[in-house]
Amino acid sequence: MAAAILHSLFTQSAVGLHVLDTQLRVVRTNVLSDAVPAERLAGQYFTDAYRVERPHEAERVLREVLDSGVAVRDLVVRGRLADNPGRDHSLKVSVHRLDDARGRTLGLLATLVDVDEQEKARTRAACLAAVRTRVGRSLDVAATCEGLVTAVVPVFADLAVVEVVDEVLRGSDPPPGPLGHDVPLRRVALRGRGADGHRDGLVGEMRRLPARTPYALAVSDLRPRLVRIGARTPWLGTAPESARLIEATGAHSMIVVPLKLHGAVLGLVSLYRCRDSEPFEENDLPLTLTAAAHVALSIDNARQYERDHVIASIVQRRLLPQSDDDNVALETAHVLLPGRNSGSWFDTIGLSGARTALVVGAVEGPGLQTAITMGQLRTALHALAGLDLEPDEVLARLADTADRLAREREALPPADRLLGQSLTATCMYAVHDPFAGTCTIARAGSATAGLLTPDGTTVPLDVPEGPRLFSIDSAPFATGTFALDEGSVLAFFSGTPMPEGRRPAGLREALSDSGRGLQDLCDDVVYNLPADAHREGAALLLARTGVVPPDRFSTWDLPSDRTSPGVARTLVRDRLDGWHLDEETIEATELIVSELVTNAVRYGTPPLRLRLILDRTLTCEVHDGSPVSPHLRHARTVDEGGRGLFIVSQLAAHWGTRYGTDGKTLWTEQEIGPDADDS
Repeated sequence: MAAAILHSLFTQSAVGLHVLDTQLRVVRTNVLSDAVPAERLAGQYFTDAYRVERPHEAERVLREVLDSGVAVRDLVVRGRLADNPGRDHSLKVSVHRLDDARGRTLGLLATLVDVDEQEKARTRAACLAAVRTRVGRSLDVAATCEGLVTAVVPVFADLAVVEVVDEVLRGSDPPPGPLGHDVPLRRVALRGRGADGHRDGLVGEMRRLPARTPYALAVSDLRPRLVRIGARTPWLGTAPESARLIEATGAHSMIVVPLKLHGAVLGLVSLYRCRDSEPFEENDLPLTLTAAAHVALSIDNARQYERDHVIASIVQRRLLPQSDDDNVALETAHVLLPGRNSGSWFDTIGLSGARTALVVGAVEGPGLQTAITMGQLRTALHALAGLDLEPDEVLARLADTADRLAREREALPPADRLLGQSLTATCMYAVHDPFAGTCTIARAGSATAGLLTPDGTTVPLDVPEGPRLFSIDSAPFATGTFALDEGSVLAFFSGTPMPEGRRPAGLREALSDSGRGLQDLCDDVVYNLPADAHREGAALLLARTGVVPPDRFSTWDLPSDRTSPGVARTLVRDRLDGWHLDEETIEATELIVSELVTNAVRYGTPPLRLRLILDRTLTCEVHDGSPVSPHLRHARTVDEGGRGLFIVSQLAAHWGTRYGTDGKTLWTEQEIGPDADDS
C-alpha cells in the first residue's frame, strides 16, 4: 500500500516532489517539465539542479532543516531548472526532514510549486497600494510625480520618468487630447537603477515629443503602449535623448501611458525594465492605467491649487504697499518671502510728529480668501493708525475687527467652503518716535523682533506676546518701549518663529555690518534663514533709525497768555520764509497756528509749545498740558466764535489730536509744493 501511494504521488501530483539525501543530492523527483527528464536530476545537488538567485542561502536553509528537523513552509525563491531554457520563475518551496522508525535522519522532502503568476499579481497589488499611499499627499506637482516614481521603482519597473505639460505646471488648464507635437512637456521626476548619472541633466528639461514614437502615439490616441526595445528599434533614431537613456540603462521593455483626465492631457509616464529583469507583459497594463489615472487626478488637484495660489499671490501683492516712502527720520527695506500661505504683509505708515508705524503680520492659510482677509486687516490697521493710539490699543481694536470678521464667516451658508476654515493671524505694530529716540512695540502672536545697534551688536527685543487675532483669548495686549541710538536697525519677521537657539545666530551673522545698505542687509537676513523658516511664507521688514535734521524742524516754548498767537504767527512766518515756502502756504500756516494757539490759551493749561516739521508735508504741532480734547463745531451765522477748528480743518490736509502722559498735542499736515527748499 505504501509503495502504491508513493508511486501515485510521484506520477500524478501537481506539486514538484524532490527527495534529497543527507548530502542534499536528488534521489527521486517528479519534475514537472517535459524539457528535463526526472532521471537527469538524480544524483545532482539540489542547488545545482535549480538555479536559484541565492544558492548559498538556499543551501543554508536546507541544512538547517536537516539539522533541526524544523520544517520550512512556503518559502518563495526565484529560480528554474538548470537545464530548462527560459526565464526564472517564482517558486514556493516547503522542506521537511525524513526520519526512519528509529529516528535516524534519511534526508529531506522538498516540494516546489510554480507561483509566478500569483507573485506577479501580488507585486502589482503592492505597487498599486504604494502608488495610492505615496501619490496625492501633496498639492505640489513635483512631489506628486516623485511619489509615483518612488512607488514603482524598483518594485514594478527599473526606471520611471514622468513628464508634465509645461502649462499645467503653471496652473493653466490642460490641453484637450490629442496632444499636438508643438506642446512642450517638462520632465518632473526620474528614478531608476543606472539612471542616477542622467537624472540631473534630464529632470527639469523641456521637450516636444518626437513624431512617430510611442511617446507621441500615446498622447495622440490616449492609449498606453507596451513596446519591446532592441538594437534595431526604428523609432530610437528620432528620439535621441530617450535613446541615450535607454542605452545607458540597458532598457529592453517599456510601457508608455498618458496622464489624462476628462479627455485632457496632463502629461506622460514612461516605465522601463532593464537588463536581467523580465519584460513587461499585457497583464501589466491595467496596473499602469489605474496608477496613471490616480496620478492624473492628483496632478490636476495640485494644478488647481497652484492656479489658486498664483491668483492669491497676485492679490496679495496688489494689497501690499506699492512704493517705499521713507520718513525723514527712518529708512526702511523689506522682503516678502513666498510660501504656502497667502496672508503675510508688511507696512510703514507715516504718523504725526515725524513718527512712523512699522507693521508685519500674517494671516495663516492658503488661497484667495486668506489674501482678502489680510487686505481687510491691513485696511483696518491704516484707519486705526490715523487715530494716534498707543500700539497696544491699536492691536486691541484690530482684534475687535478680527472678531467681527470671524462672526461674518460663521454666518455664511452651510454649503460655503469657508465655513469650516479656521482663521488665525499674527501682527506686530511698532511706533518709532525720532524726537524721543524710542520705539514702542506690541504684538499679537509670535512675530519676531530684533535690534542691531550701531556697534554691530544684535539684541533680540523682548516684546510681551499677546493673543493671536481671531482667537478666543481675551487677554490684554502689552507694549515694550526701547531706547534707540541713531543708526540702529530694527528687524521684524512675520514668519514661523525660529527656535530660540537659532534665531540670534542667524541675525548676528546676517547683520554683522550695520554700515551696509539696508536692502543688502535685508537680503542677507533671508540668505541666513534656515531652509524651513519661511516655508509657509513670511514678511521681513528692516528699519534704520535716524533723527530729524535740525534744519527740518523748529520748536518754541510760548507763554500761556493773549500775546502767544501773535508771537506764534511771527515765528512761523520767519521760519517758513527760511524754508522758501510760497506765500499762500505761509499765510495758511499763520492762520492755522493762530487758531491752535488761541484754542490752547483759552482751554488748555501750561506748558504751551509750538513745533514745525518740514518733510513731505508741513506739520504744525501745538502742545499743552490739558488732556481735554477740543471738538470741531460748525458755527451758526449768529455765533461770534466756535469756528477755529473748522477753519483749521479747511486749510489742512489732515489734522488730529495726540495724547501723552503730559497732555495733548493738536497737529495739522499741509501739502507743500515740489519747489520747497530742503536746506
